[in-house]
Amino acid sequence: MENTNHKPYSILLYYCYADISNPEEYREQHHLFCVENNIRGRIIISDEGLNGTVSGLTADCEKYMAYIHADPRFAKTEFKIELHDTHAFAKIHVRYKPEIVHSSLRHLNPNVKTGKHLEPSEFKKMKDQEDVVILDVRSKYEHDLGHFKNAITLDIDNFRDFPQKVKELAHLKNKKVLTYCTGGIKCEKASAYLLEQGFQDVYQLHGGIIKYGMEAHGEDFEGKCYVFDNRIAVEVNKVNPTIISTCHVCEKPCDRMVNCANPSCNEHLPICESCGWELEGACSSACKEHPEKRPYDGTGYYQKNTNGYNPYKGLHRSSTKSKT
Repeated sequence: MENTNHKPYSILLYYCYADISNPEEYREQHHLFCVENNIRGRIIISDEGLNGTVSGLTADCEKYMAYIHADPRFAKTEFKIELHDTHAFAKIHVRYKPEIVHSSLRHLNPNVKTGKHLEPSEFKKMKDQEDVVILDVRSKYEHDLGHFKNAITLDIDNFRDFPQKVKELAHLKNKKVLTYCTGGIKCEKASAYLLEQGFQDVYQLHGGIIKYGMEAHGEDFEGKCYVFDNRIAVEVNKVNPTIISTCHVCEKPCDRMVNCANPSCNEHLPICESCGWELEGACSSACKEHPEKRPYDGTGYYQKNTNGYNPYKGLHRSSTKSKT
């Protein structure tokens, strides 16, 4: 296995369902802590909890994790930690949203009822049993790049479309259903919804694909895992890896994921390096000629527009030492 001990940065993936009675105030405080400790990434603060992917020097990430765990509301938060050469984000964004993952299932509280959590070793033992089905609850562009062997995948563009698709799964209500996603957060509500809809035996992969790759070496995960930082896609399987996706342009085997350089398209697609440079990061000749096409640097990752986001607007306190 590659020695990554020399890599100075960490990438943290986490979520925590917990009641936050002062989400706007806490958003401001949380953001200031990130700024003061050079943490970058995308964090959602909601009445129902936290959801984030961040990066920073390992020592700064340790401070960040301690900051989260010091708050009794978030003491149970589990971090998936990966080492990296650099920051995985260009900026820090901490935003308030009604849900920590847009699901259209706001009535469900995973702290009250959700699927049984399976550790990666338990998931690995169960996944090939005869009465088990594996259900990928992610979007199509994610599972097209990589998914578990024999998994059921859904033709959805967003997780909020999941409830509609569940109607097509009614014939599986008497099976053991093992759900999985990138880091586990979508499964909390997906498995809860399945139980609400009459599924009897529902499980979820605790920590998602990322934790499975760390603890079970990714066995039988085919392809790569789409992630929401500037890496775009990461390797998971160190046991029996395969490539399942093909270049959108030339159709050769390809697991190199990009976002189309045309912002009005912005499709998430596998495009090989040669075709990427030929089309300047676009997914078609038409997108290559689009007047708003973004400059292509060979990665296919583009920092999201800030939309006028100003973390200091309306700032009421000067220190993160304010009470929580």
